Amino acid sequence: MIRIGIAGIGFMGMIHYLVYGKLRGARVVALCDSNPKRLTGDWSDIRGNFGPPGAQMNLSGVRTYAKLDAMLADGEFDLLDITLPPALHPDIACRALARGKHAFSEKPMALTARDCGRMLRAAGKARRQLLVGHVLPFFPEYAWALRTIRSGRYGRLRGASFKRIVAEPLWLKNYWQADQVGGPLFDLHVHDAHFIRLLFGMPAHVVTCGTTRNGLPQFWHSLFKFDGADCVVEATSGTIDQQGRSFCHGFEIHLEQATLMFEFAVLDGVGRYLCPPTILEVRNKVRLVELSGGDPLVAFHAELREVLRCVTNGHSSDVLGGELARDAVLICQKQAESLAAGRPARIRVE
Repeated sequence: MIRIGIAGIGFMGMIHYLVYGKLRGARVVALCDSNPKRLTGDWSDIRGNFGPPGAQMNLSGVRTYAKLDAMLADGEFDLLDITLPPALHPDIACRALARGKHAFSEKPMALTARDCGRMLRAAGKARRQLLVGHVLPFFPEYAWALRTIRSGRYGRLRGASFKRIVAEPLWLKNYWQADQVGGPLFDLHVHDAHFIRLLFGMPAHVVTCGTTRNGLPQFWHSLFKFDGADCVVEATSGTIDQQGRSFCHGFEIHLEQATLMFEFAVLDGVGRYLCPPTILEVRNKVRLVELSGGDPLVAFHAELREVLRCVTNGHSSDVLGGELARDAVLICQKQAESLAAGRPARIRVE
């Protein structure tokens, strides 16, 4: 049984709490939040863009803490699940690792690659697992694409186009603060940066054009180039002001012998495929792909099962590993650098 402490009870903390409750081999034993209302189990004001609404939770048998130091001092748990604002991830993960805890941090891993490196060194020194919550590869469409590409059935990758756009999340505090959340680049697009890194390896250069708000990328287009490869990879992401389309994402992935496509959007509160998962094959064949697990919570079940597997068996994860998450943060940093400077940025892991 893996005993879990959760630091931060907002929307994602609630989702993780609910999912752990349904997974064999996991038990949430401790919670930490600075809001005393949350420590009573009153989560009725928690809001997100999917999943169940906040409600009154029964926290009997769960120890609650207003301060992380007190929670770490008691220490009767194995894994710290960090669902606090991104700026807090590095210090809290490092403190937990130093106390012999495994750490699972929500994405982004941090707001700078340098802080990511500090987290990785702390994990190595403590000989503990450091995992990062990049859930996107567990969503049905992205899991399907990853399986299909890795199978080699359609030959090698030739390029891709990714899209991820939201209406401005008005309920999130400090969203446009560079030292707190980092805006849509780190909150939103880091998903696709991670998936690009997972599929194609590390880009060598990026050029980004777009608009800014409060000095942060607001809406942009990026073109990625890779040394020694003729792949063409692009991504569009950011926020729009109109709330009628609260969310959309999709991809078009080119292989030697096929193209994989899909696009999903939430329009006027209703989620629908604009393009269902589709394979364009040779000889003009178009094949629609039926996928199960459309409820986003299914993806979080798969993600947290992978966390438990790694912690229980001491195995690494090719999806949730810290090095991959660090690279995604570095890609985002270089996109912001390119946009600010108006020229391509070289991407190099230090």
